Amino acid sequence: MKKSDIGVALYLLAAVIFFIVPISSTLLDVMLALNISIAMIVLFNTLFVKEVLDMSFFPTLLLFTTIFRISLNVSSTRLILTTGAPGNVVETFGGFVGGGNLIIGAIVFIVLIIIQFVVINKGSERVAEVTARFTLDAMPGKQMAIDADLNTGAITEKQARERRNKIQEEASFFGSMDGATKYVKGDATAGLIITFINLIGGTAMGMMDGMEFAEAIEHYGILTIGDGLCSQIPSLLISLATGILVTKASKEADFSNILVSQLFGIPKVLYIVGATLAFLGVTTPLNTLLFLALGVMFLVVGKQVEKNIAIESIEEEVNTAETEAEEIRKPENVVSLLQVDPIELEFGYGIIPLADVNQGGDLLDRVVMIRRQIALELGTVVPIIRLRDNIQLNPNQYIIKIKGIQITEGEILFDHYMAMNPGYVEEEITGIPTFEPSFHLPAIWITESQRERAESLGYTVVDPPSIIATHLTEVIRSHIAELLTRQDVQNLVNNLKESNPVLVEELIPKQLGLGEVQKVLQNLLSEGISIRDLLTIFETLADHASATRDTDVLTEYVRQSLKRAISSKYFPANETTSVITLDPKVEQEIMSSVKQTEQGAYLTLDPEKTKAVMNSVETEVAKLENMGKSAIVITSPIVRMYFKKLTEEYFKDLIVVSYNEVESNVELQSVGMVTV
Repeated sequence: MKKSDIGVALYLLAAVIFFIVPISSTLLDVMLALNISIAMIVLFNTLFVKEVLDMSFFPTLLLFTTIFRISLNVSSTRLILTTGAPGNVVETFGGFVGGGNLIIGAIVFIVLIIIQFVVINKGSERVAEVTARFTLDAMPGKQMAIDADLNTGAITEKQARERRNKIQEEASFFGSMDGATKYVKGDATAGLIITFINLIGGTAMGMMDGMEFAEAIEHYGILTIGDGLCSQIPSLLISLATGILVTKASKEADFSNILVSQLFGIPKVLYIVGATLAFLGVTTPLNTLLFLALGVMFLVVGKQVEKNIAIESIEEEVNTAETEAEEIRKPENVVSLLQVDPIELEFGYGIIPLADVNQGGDLLDRVVMIRRQIALELGTVVPIIRLRDNIQLNPNQYIIKIKGIQITEGEILFDHYMAMNPGYVEEEITGIPTFEPSFHLPAIWITESQRERAESLGYTVVDPPSIIATHLTEVIRSHIAELLTRQDVQNLVNNLKESNPVLVEELIPKQLGLGEVQKVLQNLLSEGISIRDLLTIFETLADHASATRDTDVLTEYVRQSLKRAISSKYFPANETTSVITLDPKVEQEIMSSVKQTEQGAYLTLDPEKTKAVMNSVETEVAKLENMGKSAIVITSPIVRMYFKKLTEEYFKDLIVVSYNEVESNVELQSVGMVTV
């Protein structure tokens, strides 16, 4: 056991023993002196500690000191009633502090009780209650601020975690302090009751021993007052410490320096106070020497403070100039310029209000929702999306970058809405023609006053933040595969390992390396297949990795294992889905042109045949699009990945599914066939 553990245990054990076992007056003196010392240590710790959480165990400390102090009360009461000689400390407090007089001692004791009850305890209790309430009420706002900083890249994940922990600790601390102040109040009440019991019991014991009533009440009264003062003075110090801690600002601060600087930091105030005291000393019967001396002292201090402020301002200017010069002279930190943000959203100054929370903008909240949406939809964590303004852009323009390279751009009108015709609007509305940036659909900009009418006519009306958020979401979806890094895969593996350690240990790195698993997951994400069911994916990889390490082939096995998810994604239940099939001759042509190498398989299809296949695909896809349906091609399992590679450069949104990826209860209808 640690020494600190033994010390705390002995402290509590002593309190319990003192309730039961009588102790000598000498040991009582030692314990009372220790009690006063601990109370002073607690007081000065709360005075000089920089942050309230540095004394996060203060509520527990209050309980410990309270029970120890009450146990000493019990021991001193036992000695007073049995021997009439409770020791040097109690007798000194009764004789010296109480003036050796029962009435004076009683008055001093009552004054201490009043101060503790009415002033310190009541104020501390109220402050603790209000602080706890406001701390809890402020938690959601602080959490949102942390999320916003995290999404803009202002802080790291580690810093965000530390801030969240600190918020929770503060809430827990102030909530505990709200209850702990009741200990202090109860301690003062118990001390008052014990004092009256001592007085009555001691007087009765004295009279039973043959003393006169006046003599007994005088003797035991002074001892009782001494005992009360011994317990109430440490209790008062602890109460004062509690008040200081709950009223101290939660930010890091040097309490004494700030207190003195705030109190004596304005020369004008010191001049007024000094002049007023000097005036009172001269014009009134007050002690002239005393008030003149104090007045002059405040005038001198005010002059010195004014001089110090002037010196500090000059030093600050010099330090600022030296810092700027040092920044210019020192070598540039080029390393920081090498980092590339995975995703960036840059916008002109006209769009800043959408991202500024103080102006009512909710773009930051929407970015948080995008990351959550992608995580639920595709099963991967989107990297931090950095938002920044760019004065080089047009006021209403924004651009989206992936790994530092601009991918797309858009332009919005801040105080307008975008209205899109879904195809069945009969009466058109006037507006500024434009194109929806995500899907490049024709649209018009309308004003706030036109919004209600446009919606009643059947237009789809979207506000500017939603336009940007939708555009950003689509860009992320289309590039999520390349955004999935090895570190991201490792994080996913670590998460799965918590619940399925045997599976992960079997697969990585015994059968597949992290890079190979990353390639399979990227293949799935590139075609919009969710990797959220990581358990099924890893089970399938573990089953087939012993037969092949070709990541494309492994991807096909995984897709077949995920056929329930693929079917639900592309084929609505209780509906017949129109699809395109491949001519067996085309499949044969594709398979005969596959060449296997150590780096993987690739196609060597004749350019003329490739062109003919693409023309046929274009014709069949146009049929489905004219019917208002998504273009889905069904192929045999062995051909699917090669046909997808063949067409992905020409038709990026073409969905290619094999027969093994379709549930048996799905109804399909072929409306065309790709032929040569």
